[in-house]
Amino acid sequence: MSDITVSAAIDAIYASIKNNNEDIDLHIAALKAAMAREGAKEAVFETSKLAQPNRSGRKLMQAYFKKKGIAVSFA
Repeated sequence: MSDITVSAAIDAIYASIKNNNEDIDLHIAALKAAMAREGAKEAVFETSKLAQPNRSGRKLMQAYFKKKGIAVSFA
């Protein structure tokens, strides 16, 4: 998983969200590593692909990812 791209890591996170957050922390770590390699400052997620696309769901996701060291925005 060391050569995963940011977009592939984000897709893995979407899959994890659909599977009741299974292995979400592993996917977040992979995303963080991919972002560091590619020089990305923040991860952009599509609101329509989230389990809770409302404001409180987005804020909860942002807070959790921030604890892990990843800035999140939504498209």
